[in-house]
Amino acid sequence: MKSNLFAWLNKGHFLDLNLLQWALPLFLSITAIAFELVEHGLEGKLFVDLGFISEVIIFGLMGPFIIGFIIAWMRELVNAEKHAIEEVHILNRELEINVAERTAALEQRNAELDKANQQLKQLDEMKSEFVSLVSHELRAPLTALNGGLEVALQSADSLPPAARRTLEAMMDESARLTQFVQTILDVSRLEAGRFTLNLGPVAVAPILHRSVEVIFGERRAIKWNLPTEIPPVWADETHYEQIIRNLLFNADKYSPVEKPIEIKVQISAGNVSVDVIDHGMGIAPEMQEKIFERFQRGQIGESATPGWGLGLYFAKKLAEAQGGALTLQSPRWPDADAPGSTFTVTLPIATDAPEESDHA
Repeated sequence: MKSNLFAWLNKGHFLDLNLLQWALPLFLSITAIAFELVEHGLEGKLFVDLGFISEVIIFGLMGPFIIGFIIAWMRELVNAEKHAIEEVHILNRELEINVAERTAALEQRNAELDKANQQLKQLDEMKSEFVSLVSHELRAPLTALNGGLEVALQSADSLPPAARRTLEAMMDESARLTQFVQTILDVSRLEAGRFTLNLGPVAVAPILHRSVEVIFGERRAIKWNLPTEIPPVWADETHYEQIIRNLLFNADKYSPVEKPIEIKVQISAGNVSVDVIDHGMGIAPEMQEKIFERFQRGQIGESATPGWGLGLYFAKKLAEAQGGALTLQSPRWPDADAPGSTFTVTLPIATDAPEESDHA
């Protein structure tokens, strides 16, 4: 109500308050004094007694003075409100200008970021295409090279020991390079959405035993922790075994030979989880997210274990493509020198899996 009155006065719908402050009290004072004079002089003679003086003071002086004071107070309030409104208008104009400037700068920055992002995407696509092309072109000569080395090794008994060892080393390195090229091709197809999975029920225990036999043979102790019965998982058998082998190979590289590698299977909530537990140096907390990225490794420097940084990345992508997950826990043991790590691949039980048999 008060604000509406101030707005009404502020718009000039009433007399000027400066004039009203003096005119109204003066008019009221003259009117009150005249009324008292008339009232006390009705009998023809004016009696100036205490009643007359008190009424003149109250109604002719004090009343108009109070009215004038109230009007002056209202005038100050109106002036203060006008000043505040002017300041608000100035602030609004400045704010609009600042918002417009910031919005324009933000739009320009967003446009620059979008352009840079598009360029990065284009470069990443070009890099992936280049790597895929080079890997594809390398596969044919590597196949021929592997074939030639295999033929040469068939008659290696007639060669000097040094030559035979050289051939064997060349065969091992050629096989390692072939595997690297194949991994790059698989990663490229997986990222491009052209990687085909043939999903179906897969027995877990045979996969684990076969992978251990291929990678370790008799040279490393394995600690088994398997339930009596393990339900089949819904997976692509070939690529599920590839995940297990990648994890075992990774544990073998980073764990001391004298320490056993533990393989543990857990069944819960419609999933089967396989833990591969080592006694290695562990993975620092700041590296535990990066370890699953392309070309990222837990160790760097000249003393780092050889590797490409693609195994865990590819294993995680394969697990996710089959409806599962690959996770990491480190440290695993209360040993400051060998805290170890646990890599866990989890896939759904076949009975709870979708009906589709092929996924791209």
